[in-house]
Amino acid sequence: MKKINGLKRKVIGLVTVFCVCSSGLAQLTIEDCYAKARANYPLINQYGLIERAKDFNLSNAGKAYLPQVQLSAKASYQSDVTEIPFDFSKLGIPDMSVPHLSNDQYGATVDVSQTVWDGGTVRAKRESIRAKSEVEQKELDVSLYAVNERINQLFFGILLCDALMEQNRLYQDELQRNYEKISSYIKNGVANQADLDAVKVEQLKAKQALTQVVHNRKAFVEMMSAFVGEKFDENIILQKPEISLSPFSELRRPELELFDNQYKTLDAARNEINASLMPKFGLFLIGGYGKPGLNMLENKFSAYYVGGIRLSWNIGSFYTKKNSLSLIESNRNTVKIQRETFVFNTLLNKTGEENEIAKYRELLQSDDEIIALRNSVKRSAEAKLAGGTLNAIDLMREITAEQLAKQDKIVHEIKLTQAIYNLKFITNN
Repeated sequence: MKKINGLKRKVIGLVTVFCVCSSGLAQLTIEDCYAKARANYPLINQYGLIERAKDFNLSNAGKAYLPQVQLSAKASYQSDVTEIPFDFSKLGIPDMSVPHLSNDQYGATVDVSQTVWDGGTVRAKRESIRAKSEVEQKELDVSLYAVNERINQLFFGILLCDALMEQNRLYQDELQRNYEKISSYIKNGVANQADLDAVKVEQLKAKQALTQVVHNRKAFVEMMSAFVGEKFDENIILQKPEISLSPFSELRRPELELFDNQYKTLDAARNEINASLMPKFGLFLIGGYGKPGLNMLENKFSAYYVGGIRLSWNIGSFYTKKNSLSLIESNRNTVKIQRETFVFNTLLNKTGEENEIAKYRELLQSDDEIIALRNSVKRSAEAKLAGGTLNAIDLMREITAEQLAKQDKIVHEIKLTQAIYNLKFITNN
């Protein structure tokens, strides 16, 4: 007995030192885990790539208003050339003739064009680029937001393991006290070795249960470490969130913003179609050097230029307008259906989680009473064992029943908090 008491004092001293030391450590909150996991997730780097791609595309679209320069050159040889079939000798002018072009011809030109009005094509294209970039960013938001759900599972899994481990230690302490009591009862002839063995069996079962919980916690911590990108100690302390619930009536999920931006993309596509139907005006200047020049009757190298105003109108765009707009409307209806389906399923999940919260709140209202009653029954059983009217097996049954009642309360508290955070995830509030 003295050795056991001395060992217990040492254990209590070590636990006290651990508590004092751990009290000074910063506790990790679930919000910290959200932020760390988001920063560590590989997709986070894609935000910068999307922004850079958008800037490049906008810059390229804006360059349509810069002067467009086209260089061209050619050299050719033709088997025949145009000649004036007129014989001046018949008119009494034998020495007169009309020169003709040579069979080999050469030319080089520089064509400079400047858009004056493009019918809104550039503006519509820039609008489309911005809308598509927003869609890509919102798709990333959706992917990153899904990480929060995994963090919820891991975080509350660790908290549940912590609570069960603490309760298991208290349970083992109680079993040890009963083991010592029954040992003294055996000496007084009130109990026998079978009673002591019954307690020993429960002690071994409690140690097995603790081993399972410890390994589960270790797995949760390792997965959490992988998500947040930090190596956590196995004994890391998590801060249990406060149990508070405010009405989450409004859905603020990033998926809704994604659907809205998909609508904007379709609107931008419609504007591009409308812009393609408009005529385009511009200025042009062509400068060249070749043989022949603009004077086709002069068979020598010469420089020349041509300038003016150019009108272009692609009438063929009217042929596909109806089908293109119908396709956009079809895509809009598809997005609408996807949005309605998402809202419907999300509201169903919201209702289910609200019922879970109500269930655990109601269960917690009777947990304390059940524990108190189980404790009363256990104390009565302990008194009967001390009086020799009850065996240890029956006492262990009552102790186990009290332990299960306490575990139920622990599970209900953690599950209630987890359900609240699940509801926060569902509504993004």
